[in-house]
Amino acid sequence: MDSFTGRELEYLRAQHLGRLATVRPDGTVQNNPVGFGFNDKLGTIDISGHDMAASRKFKNVAAGSSVAFVVDDLASVNPWAPRCIEIRGEAEALVDPEDSAGQWSGPIIRIHPRWILSFGVDPEAQRLRH
Repeated sequence: MDSFTGRELEYLRAQHLGRLATVRPDGTVQNNPVGFGFNDKLGTIDISGHDMAASRKFKNVAAGSSVAFVVDDLASVNPWAPRCIEIRGEAEALVDPEDSAGQWSGPIIRIHPRWILSFGVDPEAQRLRH
Protein backbone atom coordinates (compact mmCIF):
# COMPACT_ATOMS: atom_id res chain seq x y z
CA MET A 1 0.00 0.00 0.00
CA ASP A 2 1.25 3.46 -0.87
CA SER A 3 0.96 6.29 1.64
CA PHE A 4 0.23 10.00 1.36
CA THR A 5 2.51 12.86 2.37
CA GLY A 6 1.33 15.30 5.03
CA ARG A 7 0.48 17.95 2.43
CA GLU A 8 -1.41 15.45 0.30
CA LEU A 9 -3.51 14.50 3.33
CA GLU A 10 -4.22 18.16 4.11
CA TYR A 11 -5.38 18.67 0.54
CA LEU A 12 -7.58 15.55 0.51
CA ARG A 13 -9.21 16.47 3.83
CA ALA A 14 -10.09 19.93 2.46
CA GLN A 15 -11.85 18.50 -0.62
CA HIS A 16 -15.24 16.84 -0.85
CA LEU A 17 -15.60 15.87 -4.51
CA GLY A 18 -13.49 13.64 -6.73
CA ARG A 19 -13.82 11.59 -9.92
CA LEU A 20 -13.85 7.81 -9.85
CA ALA A 21 -13.02 5.82 -12.98
CA THR A 22 -14.01 2.16 -13.15
CA VAL A 23 -14.14 -0.40 -15.95
CA ARG A 24 -17.41 -2.04 -16.98
CA PRO A 25 -17.51 -5.78 -17.71
CA ASP A 26 -17.59 -4.99 -21.45
CA GLY A 27 -14.28 -3.11 -21.11
CA THR A 28 -15.61 0.43 -21.42
CA VAL A 29 -14.52 3.03 -18.89
CA GLN A 30 -16.97 4.85 -16.64
CA ASN A 31 -16.06 8.07 -14.82
CA ASN A 32 -18.28 9.67 -12.16
CA PRO A 33 -18.10 12.57 -9.72
CA VAL A 34 -18.35 11.20 -6.18
CA GLY A 35 -18.24 12.30 -2.56
CA PHE A 36 -15.38 10.87 -0.53
CA GLY A 37 -13.48 10.92 2.73
CA PHE A 38 -10.03 9.80 3.82
CA ASN A 39 -10.15 6.93 6.29
CA ASP A 40 -7.36 7.72 8.77
CA LYS A 41 -7.63 4.36 10.49
CA LEU A 42 -7.17 2.33 7.29
CA GLY A 43 -5.32 4.77 5.01
CA THR A 44 -8.04 4.36 2.38
CA ILE A 45 -10.33 6.55 0.31
CA ASP A 46 -13.97 5.81 1.17
CA ILE A 47 -16.58 6.81 -1.42
CA SER A 48 -20.27 7.16 -0.69
CA GLY A 49 -23.31 8.20 -2.64
CA HIS A 50 -27.04 8.01 -3.13
CA ASP A 51 -28.24 4.44 -3.72
CA MET A 52 -24.60 3.32 -4.00
CA ALA A 53 -25.26 -0.44 -4.14
CA ALA A 54 -27.48 0.00 -7.21
CA SER A 55 -24.93 2.16 -9.04
CA ARG A 56 -22.90 0.97 -12.02
CA LYS A 57 -19.63 2.05 -10.32
CA PHE A 58 -20.42 -0.12 -7.28
CA LYS A 59 -21.26 -3.07 -9.54
CA ASN A 60 -18.08 -2.51 -11.57
CA VAL A 61 -15.96 -2.60 -8.41
CA ALA A 62 -17.83 -5.66 -7.10
CA ALA A 63 -17.00 -7.39 -10.41
CA GLY A 64 -13.28 -6.72 -9.89
CA SER A 65 -12.74 -3.44 -11.74
CA SER A 66 -9.47 -1.58 -11.43
CA VAL A 67 -9.98 2.02 -10.30
CA ALA A 68 -8.43 5.43 -10.66
CA PHE A 69 -9.52 8.35 -8.49
CA VAL A 70 -8.71 12.02 -9.12
CA VAL A 71 -9.16 15.04 -6.87
CA ASP A 72 -8.24 18.36 -8.47
CA ASP A 73 -8.92 22.08 -8.39
CA LEU A 74 -7.36 25.42 -9.25
CA ALA A 75 -5.44 27.22 -6.52
CA SER A 76 -5.40 30.24 -8.86
CA VAL A 77 -6.40 31.11 -12.43
CA ASN A 78 -3.92 33.98 -12.72
CA PRO A 79 -1.32 32.68 -12.56
CA TRP A 80 -2.64 29.30 -13.64
CA ALA A 81 -2.05 26.94 -10.71
CA PRO A 82 -3.75 23.54 -10.92
CA ARG A 83 -3.53 21.05 -8.07
CA CYS A 84 -4.18 17.34 -8.45
CA ILE A 85 -3.87 13.99 -6.74
CA GLU A 86 -4.38 10.84 -8.79
CA ILE A 87 -4.76 7.58 -6.93
CA ARG A 88 -4.76 4.13 -8.48
CA GLY A 89 -5.40 0.99 -6.54
CA GLU A 90 -7.57 -1.89 -5.58
CA ALA A 91 -11.15 -1.23 -4.56
CA GLU A 92 -13.77 -3.05 -2.54
CA ALA A 93 -17.54 -2.74 -2.83
CA LEU A 94 -18.65 -2.91 0.82
CA VAL A 95 -22.35 -3.29 1.58
CA ASP A 96 -22.32 -2.36 5.28
CA PRO A 97 -18.89 -1.26 6.56
CA GLU A 98 -18.53 -0.48 10.24
CA ASP A 99 -15.47 1.72 9.76
CA SER A 100 -16.23 4.18 6.94
CA ALA A 101 -14.32 7.48 6.80
CA GLY A 102 -17.43 9.64 6.86
CA GLN A 103 -19.24 7.32 9.24
CA TRP A 104 -21.73 6.88 6.41
CA SER A 105 -24.37 4.24 6.75
CA GLY A 106 -24.86 1.90 3.87
CA PRO A 107 -22.67 0.77 0.99
CA ILE A 108 -19.35 2.40 0.09
CA ILE A 109 -16.48 1.86 -2.30
CA ARG A 110 -13.14 1.64 -0.50
CA ILE A 111 -9.92 2.33 -2.43
CA HIS A 112 -6.62 0.93 -1.19
CA PRO A 113 -3.96 3.19 -2.79
CA ARG A 114 -1.17 1.41 -4.66
CA TRP A 115 0.11 4.33 -6.76
CA ILE A 116 -0.14 8.09 -6.09
CA LEU A 117 0.73 11.04 -8.32
CA SER A 118 0.36 14.62 -7.13
CA PHE A 119 1.27 18.04 -8.44
CA GLY A 120 0.65 21.57 -7.23
CA VAL A 121 -0.19 20.23 -3.78
CA ASP A 122 3.27 20.55 -2.26
CA PRO A 123 5.02 23.79 -3.29
CA GLU A 124 8.41 22.29 -2.45
CA ALA A 125 8.00 19.46 -4.98
CA GLN A 126 7.19 19.87 -8.66
CA ARG A 127 5.80 16.37 -9.02
CA LEU A 128 5.63 13.50 -6.61
CA ARG A 129 5.18 9.95 -7.76
CA HIS A 130 5.32 7.31 -5.11
